[in-house]
Amino acid sequence: MLVSSLSKSKSNIANSILLFLCLMSSCKQDVEQRADHPRRPNILIAISDDQSFPHASAYGSKMVNTPAFDRIAHEGILFNNAFVASPGCSPSRAALLTGMNTWQIEEAGTHASSFPLAYMVYPDLLEEAGYFIGYTQKGWAPGNWEASGRKRNPAGNAFSSLVLEPPFDGIVKTDYAANFKKFLDERPEGKPFHFWYGSSEPHRVYEKGSGLASGKKLEQAEVPDYLPDTEEIRADLLDYALEIEWFDLHLSKMIALLEELGELENTIIVVTSDNGMPFSRAKANLYEDGIHVPMAIRWGDQVSGGRIVDDLVSLIDLTPTFLEVAGIGGEVLAVMEGKSLMNILKSDKQGLVDESRNAVYAARERHSSSRWNNLGYSQRGVRTQHFLYVRNFTPDRWPAGDPQEILSDETLGPMHQAYYDIDAAPTQDFLVEHADDEEYGKYLQLSVAKRPTEELFDIRNDPYCLHNLSDNPEFKSDLLEHRQLLGGYLMKTNDPRVTGNGDIFESYPRLRGVIRSFPKPNE
Repeated sequence: MLVSSLSKSKSNIANSILLFLCLMSSCKQDVEQRADHPRRPNILIAISDDQSFPHASAYGSKMVNTPAFDRIAHEGILFNNAFVASPGCSPSRAALLTGMNTWQIEEAGTHASSFPLAYMVYPDLLEEAGYFIGYTQKGWAPGNWEASGRKRNPAGNAFSSLVLEPPFDGIVKTDYAANFKKFLDERPEGKPFHFWYGSSEPHRVYEKGSGLASGKKLEQAEVPDYLPDTEEIRADLLDYALEIEWFDLHLSKMIALLEELGELENTIIVVTSDNGMPFSRAKANLYEDGIHVPMAIRWGDQVSGGRIVDDLVSLIDLTPTFLEVAGIGGEVLAVMEGKSLMNILKSDKQGLVDESRNAVYAARERHSSSRWNNLGYSQRGVRTQHFLYVRNFTPDRWPAGDPQEILSDETLGPMHQAYYDIDAAPTQDFLVEHADDEEYGKYLQLSVAKRPTEELFDIRNDPYCLHNLSDNPEFKSDLLEHRQLLGGYLMKTNDPRVTGNGDIFESYPRLRGVIRSFPKPNE
């Protein structure tokens, strides 16, 4: 059965790739024809690593101070409803790079695998159109792009050699702003540029207590309802907030560099994140704090500033947006699932601008090595203005990883020590240590307990996704509506999970990170 399913899936994917390559051939001609497009804008995309909405001071957060993000938002557009395609680093970034859903790009749509050459990435298309391309620190990662035959990271040419001594452990030594300056210094005269600022913050690990050491106060921490409100967890949240500020600090330096060069007004600046914060029930989950991220866009006088937009947008929408502003169009945009944001950028409206943007979609397969045979946890979700609907395709599996692990002597490890789909953290340590407490035990279960096939959340009244309404008769019509909305879109876009070939996702190799050994289920 597995072999048959894989064969059918590969046949469907092969046909899709053939169509994609044919389109790319004609698209390349479009790119070459537009290489002399006059005064094309530069593009700077700044991507933090693991930051949830609304953790920026422009949204009213008191836990963080993000003046650079706030400036972009004030002088451009602040997006209230921006979502990633997946709640994990490499699939989210691959979706952004291709403008496609993660289930449409084979190995690139799962964590720490490869990135097939068949899927064109927008930095390559920009380069063919005459742009100077570069990135610093974290481009597409984690994964092995060399295994696919690529000659460089899909984000472009690396500019990460310049380092500094950070104020706290856990912050990487890469001097992001200095590397951006090096990139600008090497840019050929007259060429527009695209630069990918891929911060490694606020990805864990953090220096424990760094937030407090920086002057933050415990009372500033904003504790989500799915975590207990304790000093340990408040301190962990402040450490996370500190690293967001480090990301923002380097963004401010980059903005200053653009001002000095007289390039700021002709540069589209996008600031966002690749997925939600590295806390239990956030990152690696299709709940709000896993897929809902901050986003602001500035483009000089080309964008009417000071606007707050409520439209549902996906980060895969950035891909056709960048290509369109560079003068690349035609078939290359038609093949993408992302929808250009140009109509929002060029509008002078705020609130709901484009009524057709009534839903965004997200997906997850394998995150870490957390289960027997390296199996993942398959989810698909649709977010509308009022509801989040999640379909769990493998509800028999543990969502955060199997509770026990196999040690080197082939004996079972202790309970609650192998939830590797949750980043190691003081918060997770606290939850495990208090797993049996009457007061705190429920919080661990919110993150690690098995989940039903369907989940429906009323985001207006339950932003932390704690109350599943799928069995509530009062919401039956909403459940049916969202079930059909998601199912129809997955069929339309040939998701193997609904076309009968879902086992294909289990076949993609993990090429980065540890491969762990777990007991076979029910043994």
